[in-house]
Amino acid sequence: GSGPFPTELFDESGDWLRSRGFEFGTTTGRPRRVGWYDAPITRYATRINGITDLVLTKLDILGGLEQIPVCVAYDVDGVRFDDLPVNQTDFHHAKPILEYYPGWSEDISTARTFDDLPQNAQDYVLALEKMSGTRISVIGVGPARDQVIVRHNLID
Repeated sequence: GSGPFPTELFDESGDWLRSRGFEFGTTTGRPRRVGWYDAPITRYATRINGITDLVLTKLDILGGLEQIPVCVAYDVDGVRFDDLPVNQTDFHHAKPILEYYPGWSEDISTARTFDDLPQNAQDYVLALEKMSGTRISVIGVGPARDQVIVRHNLID
């Protein structure tokens, strides 16, 4: 889509994420839009849609970053919004307010339990959970189907 995307990256960070995460259209090969985790929009989406669990994919591509930015609020013309701005015009002009979390250098592709993750990766996931107000039940740690950590069974 072409709608507002406050955390969208247009610089070398975006190129790095896109390349590392293979974020290109399957048939067109066009580069997909990428950005940092956006906590306010995740909170909004979980609230209005009644979402009880989240699946966090591609945690493995963040490995190697010294710091991982997370959007915790927006700045719209000098005014801080901790939640989604009230109207589309404001949201279109929103600039992300970022907090930084320590990264990790370990390869997490063989992790199969939450405790297998490096402490910084665990702390990052727990921070996202707290910010979203919704539990993260499944974490993708690689491209293969079996490269997941199931924290909470979604079927029961």
